[in-house]
Amino acid sequence: MPRTLLARTFLLLALLVLLTTAAWLSLFRYIDAEPRARETAQLAASAVNLIRASLFAAAPEKRLGLFAEFSTREGIRLLPAEPEDKLEAMPDSRFFRLLQRELTARLGDHTRIAASVDEVSGFWVSFRLDEADDEEYWLVLPRERAARDFASHWLLWGLLAVSLAMAVAWLIASRISRPLKAMAHSAETVGRGLKPEPLPEDGAEELSRLAAAFNTMAADLERHENDRSEVLAGISHDLRTPLTRLRLEAEMSVADSARQAVIADIEQMEAVISQFMDYARTESGEAPVLTDLADVLSGIAERQRYVGHPLSTAIEPLPETLLRAKAVSRAVTNLIDNAVKYGGGEITLAASAVNGEIWIEVRDHGPGVPPEDIERLKRPFTRLESARTNATGTGLGLAIVERIARLHDGRLELLPNAGGGLLVRLTLPIRH
Repeated sequence: MPRTLLARTFLLLALLVLLTTAAWLSLFRYIDAEPRARETAQLAASAVNLIRASLFAAAPEKRLGLFAEFSTREGIRLLPAEPEDKLEAMPDSRFFRLLQRELTARLGDHTRIAASVDEVSGFWVSFRLDEADDEEYWLVLPRERAARDFASHWLLWGLLAVSLAMAVAWLIASRISRPLKAMAHSAETVGRGLKPEPLPEDGAEELSRLAAAFNTMAADLERHENDRSEVLAGISHDLRTPLTRLRLEAEMSVADSARQAVIADIEQMEAVISQFMDYARTESGEAPVLTDLADVLSGIAERQRYVGHPLSTAIEPLPETLLRAKAVSRAVTNLIDNAVKYGGGEITLAASAVNGEIWIEVRDHGPGVPPEDIERLKRPFTRLESARTNATGTGLGLAIVERIARLHDGRLELLPNAGGGLLVRLTLPIRH
C-alpha cells in the first residue's frame, strides 16, 4: 500500500469506481444478452424466410441469379449442407445458448449454428426449404451479425465517466489529505520549538474543529513557553545581584584561606544560572543565516585552548549552510564542557560533511555511558552520577544540545568512542 493518505484514499476510491464500473458492465451484458439474441435470431429467421419465399416464387432458371443477388447486395451466401462438413461451434456463452434457443423456436429443431464451416468463418445458420424436405442448406451471414461488441460510443462514454470519477476521487482525496498534511507540518514546527502559522479553520466541520483545536493548543504551548522563559530569566536575573554582592563581600571581608572556596562556589552558582538562561532561550529569536561552520568551530576551539582545555581538532572544509550560529556555538561549547568535566584525556573536536549532513563530533576518553542510559541523559536535569562522579552541573547541558539539534531538524547521538570513552555527534542538515 502507498504510504501517504492521499495516495491510499485515491487508490481505494479508484478501486471502488473500477469495481462498480466492471459490475455495471457485467450486469449490462447479462441483461443485454437476451434481447440481442432475440434480435439476432429474428434477423436470421427473416433472412431464411425471405430466401424461402424468393426461391419458391422464382423460376428455376433464375435461382442462380437470385443467389448472386443475395451475395452481392446483402452479403448473404447460400450453400448446400454436406454430411462431411467440418463445423466449428459457436463459443459456449449465455448469448449463443439463447441464440440457439431462439433460432430453434423460429426455424425448427433441426436448426444448427456454427462459427465456421470447412474453415470458412461467418455466422452459419442451417435451414430446410420445407420441413418434410431432407435437403439442408447453409445461410452464411457476416460474422458481425452475431457479434456482441459494444458500440464505440458506449465505450467512449464509459471511459469518460471513469475518467470523471477518477478526477472527482482525486479531488476528494486531496481535500481530505491537504489539511492533515498542513497540520503534520505545523506539529513538526511545534516540536522544534517554533511558532507555526495558524491553520485555516475552514472546510468540513470535523477538519475545521480539528484545526481550531490545534491552533488553540499551539497558542497555549507558546504562552506556556514564554511564561517559563520569563520565570527562568527573572529568577536568574534576581539571583545575579546577590551573587555579585556576595563576591564583593568575599573579596573584601573573608579571610584568604576561605576566599577562594567562596568565590568558587559563587562561580559555580553563576554557571548554573547561565545554563538555566541557555535552556530558557534556546532559540532566542535568532534567524538562520548562511554560515561557514568551519570558522565557527575553529573559533570555539581557540577559546577552549585559551582557557586551558586540552583540545585537538579535525575540522574539514564545510559547505556554507543555513543555521543559527549562536545556538550551535552554545551547543558545541556545552559538549566540550561536558567532555572536559566528565571525560578523560585529550578531547577531539571533529567536523565533516557526510551525505548532505554536517557531523560535529566531540570525543573524549572517559568511562563512557551505558547504552540503556543514553536517551535518559538527553532529558533535562538528568545526570549519570555512577559513571561520571564529578557531576556538579544542573543536568541541562545535553538537553540544551538536544533542543538545538531539533531546532535545526538535526539529531544528537551518544556513541562509544573507538579508542575508549564517549563520542557525541551533533548532526545538522546542509541547507542552502
